[in-house]
Amino acid sequence: MAPKPYIFLIIALLFIFLPLTASIHFKLPAIFNFGDSNSDTGELVAAGVYSLEPPYGQSYFTKPSGRYCDGRLIIDFLLEAMDLPFLNAYLDSIGRTSFRKGCNFAAAGSTIEPPTARAVSPFSFRVQVAQFIRFKLQVLRLIAKGKKLHKYLPDEDYFQNGLYMFDIGQNDLAGAFYSKTFDQILALIPLILTEFETGIKTLYDQGARNFWVHNTGPLGCLAQNVAKFGTDPSSLDELGCVSKHNQAAKVFNLQLHTLCKKLQGQYAGSNFTYVDIYTIKWNLIANYSKFGFEQPIMVCCGYGGPPLNYDSRIGCGKTEVLNGTTMTAKACSDSSEYVNWDGIHYSEAANQYVSSQILTGKYSDPPFSDKMPFLLGLKF
Repeated sequence: MAPKPYIFLIIALLFIFLPLTASIHFKLPAIFNFGDSNSDTGELVAAGVYSLEPPYGQSYFTKPSGRYCDGRLIIDFLLEAMDLPFLNAYLDSIGRTSFRKGCNFAAAGSTIEPPTARAVSPFSFRVQVAQFIRFKLQVLRLIAKGKKLHKYLPDEDYFQNGLYMFDIGQNDLAGAFYSKTFDQILALIPLILTEFETGIKTLYDQGARNFWVHNTGPLGCLAQNVAKFGTDPSSLDELGCVSKHNQAAKVFNLQLHTLCKKLQGQYAGSNFTYVDIYTIKWNLIANYSKFGFEQPIMVCCGYGGPPLNYDSRIGCGKTEVLNGTTMTAKACSDSSEYVNWDGIHYSEAANQYVSSQILTGKYSDPPFSDKMPFLLGLKF
């Protein structure tokens, strides 16, 4: 197979940015993450709520890892860049699990708002924050008893000096479209963000000072939403994405950005970084071939064939009887050619691209270069 164009682009970028990359030293003792399937490293599966079968995990872990992806997530790539180990899920404590460098409370299907009766996940943002409080309390109790568990648990000062990451809100918006009008969804956004603000305040009161907040991506470009809400061509934009979903995401992101700025001024000693995931993902979908991808919206692991290869009745890796015939949703031959993995989640290759763009610092407010001393220590 001939090398893909993006391989040469990456090599060129490495040479261009090598001096800067080499001068960066990450000084984060631990990461505490909150979110949904975009950053779930095994929480929902460990809870017994859902199971993942092959081909999930095939591209990196060679087996399902609890991640809703063929391999690594954005958070995995970011942690690698920070020279930190992958985060273990809070509920995944069987075996030689270590929480020394942090803990992941994110669970697939989670929302900021309290879950409804039809929710996939019971672990809303409020519940995840409550889990963190319990985790911290238990850690402090255990380390006070001696050093026996020191290598498995974070030091007390890690809770103040660590980085608190958030990638949540996508499911609040996406789920609302099934029962609410567009205007009702827009009216709901301030309420969602009030709940988010409450959780942030609780964490701040617990000693958190360094906050890293991802906005939500272009929901209308996910095959699941295109299949359900994009049957009328007039509802789609120039990229084939559902316009209303993306408009709602933009309004949510604008208000989230405003909230981050407000909290930065409100909480003494805090550092808030807002990361524009939407723009990164939109640029990827709009210019997919430039970055070595062949399919921006069509699903790698799905059923039904072009144009979406997505059928809500049969999830990736599942076998179901459709119209009297047994069918299996299988993976494509090369997931690195696809932006979308299973209709809802991005492929490892797409996640790697997104994380590489995050690490440039230019999609963050404030940018890395001069406003993020808690994350980057530049060596001169």
